[in-house]
Order: sequence, then structure tokens, then C-alpha cells
Amino acid sequence: MQSMVSQLNDLDGQLDRVYRKEALTENEIKALCERVRGILREEKNMQFVRAPVVVVGDIHGQFYDMLELFNISGKPPDTNYLFLG
Repeated sequence: MQSMVSQLNDLDGQLDRVYRKEALTENEIKALCERVRGILREEKNMQFVRAPVVVVGDIHGQFYDMLELFNISGKPPDTNYLFLG
């Protein structure tokens, strides 16, 4: 349980750094990709999305556009998003 709390604190710290447009290390990015890969493997093809939700088209991998969207509409998990692309 302590390890999970530590991982969440690390993730929150990393998110704070990303929102400030600070770079993550290569090892941090690799670890995040591994965590995401595990989550995506467990998810179903269909997801229930709670309203209200912000529907977003394809942002073509424009990371800073996504951050600006979060600044305008609210940051997850306070705002629900559905990314279509």
C-alpha cells in the first residue's frame, strides 16, 4: 500500500512539473509509458464517461495544445475529457 501511495505522489509531482512545462527524464517517461501500457491492457473497448464531458478532436500529438486545453477547460480529474483522436 505504501508503494502505491509513493507512486501516486511521484505521479502528482511529475504532472505538476509537466504543467509548468518542465522536462521529465527519459527514465521517468519510460516508467510512465509502462504504467499506461498496463492500464490500457486492462481496459475494455467501451468506456462509460460521466457527464459533463469535454469532447476533444484529434490534437495530433500537440502536447502543449493539450496543456492549454487543460488551462481553459480544467485539469483532470476535475474535468472529464473524451479524446477522439
